[in-house]
Amino acid sequence: MENRTGHFFLATWPLIVILLMLVLWQSPVRAADEPDQVIKPELKREPVKPAKIDTENFEAGAYVGLLSIEDFGTNSLVGGRLAYHFSEDFFVEANYAQSKAGDTSFERLSGSIRLLTEAERELSYYNLSFGFNVLPGEAFVGSGKAFHTALYLIGGTGSTEFAGDDRHTLNFGFGYRFIFNDWLAGHLDVRDHIFDIDLLGSSKSSHNLEVSTGLTVFF
Repeated sequence: MENRTGHFFLATWPLIVILLMLVLWQSPVRAADEPDQVIKPELKREPVKPAKIDTENFEAGAYVGLLSIEDFGTNSLVGGRLAYHFSEDFFVEANYAQSKAGDTSFERLSGSIRLLTEAERELSYYNLSFGFNVLPGEAFVGSGKAFHTALYLIGGTGSTEFAGDDRHTLNFGFGYRFIFNDWLAGHLDVRDHIFDIDLLGSSKSSHNLEVSTGLTVFF
């Protein structure tokens, strides 16, 4: 029995050695081929590109809106603006606009009495105002675009031609600027134009509220 076992071992040991060598040779390859089991999530961040104000400080544009002329109803308005920005916070703005007054309630009730001629109903104003950006910020559209915005206060002085006379006028209000890109901006403005008038028998300070929107370009 022992002789048979010895003969079997002598006959098979070369095969056993070869199998062991194959196992040892392939083990590092298998270890290298095994995929990494650690999950590493890749977070792709979308870059945000804010629209910037052009390096030039001048801003010019046009606007349309409504002007409520005290005692003469609410009428359409068209105008233009030219602004110069001293800094990110302060600017000066010149405006010119035109509108046309409607009928007063007295004229509508009387039927034939006209307080003003058609030419005297034409209203135009120009003014020079100073503005202050009180709440600069950003508005986000989608996940990859930001637009610069600003809420500003504005006020100044000028003149209004109405009812056949030039009337010293004060104006004050606020506005919202939305910058689409480095040269184009949109505006929404609310202002009160204050001047003295005496058409209805007594002199008074009239408040004439304006609401307008428009576009400007930087250059």
